Amino acid sequence: MNAQTLVQKVWNFATVLRDDGVSYGDYVEQLTYLLFLKMA
Repeated sequence: MNAQTLVQKVWNFATVLRDDGVSYGDYVEQLTYLLFLKMA
């Protein structure tokens, strides 16, 4: 999987969650938290 495909999938999830009432700010906050946990 290349980086462009990964970025597209991540933003597709953001769009779906936005339709369910989750803002982009909340989405990015949770995503960065999960990435932090994965690195730890």
